[in-house]
Amino acid sequence: MIHFFNEDVDFKVSHPRKTKAWLKSIAKAESYEVNQLNYIFCSDEYLLTINQQYLNHDFYTDIITFDNSEEEGIVEGDIFISLDRIRENANELNKPFEEELFRVLAHGVLHLVGYDDINDEQELEMREKEDLYLSQL
Repeated sequence: MIHFFNEDVDFKVSHPRKTKAWLKSIAKAESYEVNQLNYIFCSDEYLLTINQQYLNHDFYTDIITFDNSEEEGIVEGDIFISLDRIRENANELNKPFEEELFRVLAHGVLHLVGYDDINDEQELEMREKEDLYLSQL
């Protein structure tokens, strides 16, 4: 099950059924199955508070992913996404808002199936995976 929630913003994902099927297909391609995945859309300020409280980071970010899975091969998690960051990043990268949004949606799933982006090599691998899955949308 994949759910979309809003915290302090008013937002709806376009084509939610198609989007959920696409997100499940990413997990499946990585040999995972989605059990429970919650996307929570919010503002910069809301996500900054989460970043400070749970990760001891004092900076804005576009996404924070909490892995709640207890079983190998199963995706369970909560993914918080700042729509303010998505808009700003899309403008800076000269990309449509929706393209950047879908990149970040995929990014969250990729974190939950084991990809990281701490160093340059991992970040490159993550970008390649995001591009691959975006091309399948």
